[in-house]
Amino acid sequence: MTSPDLGELQRRAADRAAARAGGTDRLRGHIVCDGLVRIFKTEGVEVVALQSLDLTVDRGELLAIVGASGSGKSTMLNILSGLDVPTAGIARVAGYDLLTMNARRRLRYRRKIVGFVWQQTARNLLPYLTARENVELPMTLAGVKKRGRALELLEMTGVAHLADRRPAEMSGGEQQRTAVAVAVANDPEVLFADEPTGELDEATAADVFAALRTINAELGVTIVVVTHDHAVADQVRRTVAIRDGRTASEVRRSARTGADGLEEIVSQEYALLDRAGRMQLPAGFVEALSLKDRVQLTLEPDHVQVRPGDE
Repeated sequence: MTSPDLGELQRRAADRAAARAGGTDRLRGHIVCDGLVRIFKTEGVEVVALQSLDLTVDRGELLAIVGASGSGKSTMLNILSGLDVPTAGIARVAGYDLLTMNARRRLRYRRKIVGFVWQQTARNLLPYLTARENVELPMTLAGVKKRGRALELLEMTGVAHLADRRPAEMSGGEQQRTAVAVAVANDPEVLFADEPTGELDEATAADVFAALRTINAELGVTIVVVTHDHAVADQVRRTVAIRDGRTASEVRRSARTGADGLEEIVSQEYALLDRAGRMQLPAGFVEALSLKDRVQLTLEPDHVQVRPGDE
């Protein structure tokens, strides 16, 4: 599958998102986490998976979430997709309050508002249905089935030629691209993907991510991708890192015209402040300066200076 031009896809995504929202005033805060907490209790032991996590995602944004195993990123994704319930804080998606939602409203939320792509290809598709039938099933459940729509979605993800094949007759990458079509078959506002390229080689992973970018651009769907794949994370405008159950830093990428007249992508890393003014320094900075225990802070006219603390 040939990857469309990134800049053009992002412009189309913004246009689609604005049309979907009915104007630009509603673009902010399509997904909001504020002081989000999730505590698991096992045999009397409490494990804090998320601790005061803050995150805001704009309508129509394509965002990557990265973090080490156990950092809390999958827990956050499960909460936002309605598969888990937060312990405290605010978690809101498309106007739905995920903390106070009852079981009936949560079922409607999962059927109509969000789509989900799992890492394991076998979890995304029913093995006894063809690609077309897999896409049509959630349409029927959500009451949005439209003649020819399944084939349109398969065309967007580059697998329309496999419409009459069952999963066993497809490669892993083809299954995942079909899974992306299935995930948006219910016409969701938000699509969540948990390591969608985790079991694929580099070239095949690029095809799957290209399918996600096309869906984002053509349908204006907000997409949040949890990934370990740096090749994926580097292709989005914004990558948020989670560490120890909190959002720790983010990388923002913007396009500029270089001296040679060609467009180039510039990356800038930021540490994130919570409401109490706390932040986590990027691990590479801490290691480079051997920071530990405490640091010295100096307030300058236009910045804060951080130095290793005295022993």
